[in-house]
Amino acid sequence: MVGSLRPMFLGEDLLAYLVLAIGGAMAVGSVAALVRPPARRGDGDLDRAPVARSLVFAAIGAVGAVWALASLISG
Repeated sequence: MVGSLRPMFLGEDLLAYLVLAIGGAMAVGSVAALVRPPARRGDGDLDRAPVARSLVFAAIGAVGAVWALASLISG
């Protein structure tokens, strides 16, 4: 039917929810890699995560998550 309005898949705020999820996972995962490195390592793995890169990734993820959360709260 032409002109009928259907609700969007997963709501109007899908992009904000995705940015919140990915940004939060990026921030938490980067900090977790610094705080608690994996017990078992493969042949090509580093002894510990690169600190500068992990902190930059955590900051980028946190900014994205906060921005998405602010977008969702503001309406």
